[in-house]
Amino acid sequence: MSSGDIGVGPGDSSFAEAGPELIQLLTPEGERVEHPDYSIEISPEELRAIYRDLALVRRIDVEATALQRQGELGIWASLLGQEGAQIGAGWALEADDMAFPTYREHGVAWCRKVDPLDIISLFRGCDNGAWDPVATMFNLYTVVIGAQCLHAVGYAMGMQRDGGNGATLAFFGDGATSQGDVNESFIWASVFAAPVVFFCQNNQYAISEPIEKQSRIPLFQRARGFGFPGVRVDGNDVLAVLAVTRKALDAARTGQGPTFIEAYTYRMGAHTTSDDPSRYRLASEMEAWKLKDPIERVRAYLIRSGYADADFFAGIDAEADELAARIRQGTVEMPDPDPDSMFANVYAEQTPYLTEQAAGFAEYHASFATAEQEA
Repeated sequence: MSSGDIGVGPGDSSFAEAGPELIQLLTPEGERVEHPDYSIEISPEELRAIYRDLALVRRIDVEATALQRQGELGIWASLLGQEGAQIGAGWALEADDMAFPTYREHGVAWCRKVDPLDIISLFRGCDNGAWDPVATMFNLYTVVIGAQCLHAVGYAMGMQRDGGNGATLAFFGDGATSQGDVNESFIWASVFAAPVVFFCQNNQYAISEPIEKQSRIPLFQRARGFGFPGVRVDGNDVLAVLAVTRKALDAARTGQGPTFIEAYTYRMGAHTTSDDPSRYRLASEMEAWKLKDPIERVRAYLIRSGYADADFFAGIDAEADELAARIRQGTVEMPDPDPDSMFANVYAEQTPYLTEQAAGFAEYHASFATAEQEA
């Protein structure tokens, strides 16, 4: 079976549009296929661990969405449908590699041992991100679209000059490819052969704007104009994503420069909990993509291969329930932040202007308590 035939069925225009370049190692039906350039050796134990990560990350996402609907979070950016792309990329990272996320890479955060509650606290408004980016090698979330690509290239160039052994992995969405920051980062990475991999999760929509209104050519082909290779992978195939990302990171670490990876996937949920996707896409489109679910195809492969039984899946479900309960309890018990804390950690060293702002805010905030006492 050629890569151009894989996953394409009658009326399946989404994968047909992906073209013959689409790299796939695990079909939506859970069948293993080979690719001449991207082979991967993976044990049954590793497959079960990958399935566990996929299932638990989806449960984190479902729980956080429910918490937002209950008024416990200000907003939530769902990764529903993109678990394969994120867990595959996360598994490819090595200890010295640094990841630069947007605001949706909860699966990569999980692979980097970031506590889900440290992410949820950001969306609850308790802090700006509670994890240590140095200890986890996972940078803080970036809400400014595309800015993290510049950060990733700068970090990669620093590693290059320090003689480090790692690479950086920059995550962004299809919509971000229209941003100047992203294209500028491509130029710098190419010219300096920076050890960086650009990982685009093409989930088909930049909020409500479909991909056909964003680019005249497949996104991965843009890399050619900047002088480095691009590749398109089935983003719902965790094994293919792992193989492709691992190879790209290896190339970056060995001085071969950047690679652009387009993980062709689909956002099954809303852009954020403030969005209503029913206003700009058809229900039939989502139903077609559900047949390519990244978790179900790994489950099917595990069953088909005899690598997992009912007890294994029941155990994962039980673990997911325990994790969900910890997330619910931990979220509602989070203490409100001290209002003055917004001025901490803005700069490495406090500036006179920020000190003046903090003092003015403290005086203003204290005036409310004085007014209440006088009343």
